[in-house]
Amino acid sequence: MTINEIQDQLISDFELFEDDWDGKYDYIIDLGKKLGGLPDAAKTESNKIKGCQSNVWLTSSIDETGKIAFEGDSDAVIVRGLVSMLIQVMSGHKPQEIAEADLYFIEKIGLSRHLAQTRSNGLLSMVKQMKFYGLAYSTQGK
Repeated sequence: MTINEIQDQLISDFELFEDDWDGKYDYIIDLGKKLGGLPDAAKTESNKIKGCQSNVWLTSSIDETGKIAFEGDSDAVIVRGLVSMLIQVMSGHKPQEIAEADLYFIEKIGLSRHLAQTRSNGLLSMVKQMKFYGLAYSTQGK
């Protein structure tokens, strides 16, 4: 699936809740519970996302087909769900696709209007880091 197809699926999933933000938050928390997380050894300062109120760690790797895989974790349940959604959308794609991705699902779901300012800033920091990884891998010719 393309990045946009995955975003469209997420939007569709959230439409089931209509304007029920308690239900949407519960769904985000459930997504976070399904996230594999990171081993403690990967929860280093260099993997920590700057600009997040809670602790968020993100790692990336690129496989032999040139697709990036992201892994992440957070110590906050809602943020962990946000990390899970971003990983779901961005993992498994080529570096250039990630670097140029328009992540419209954040607005369409309503996250930008319903998250606290500090969480919105953290979400933006996570997106920027993922795009940075995409850009970095693309400049390496991968």
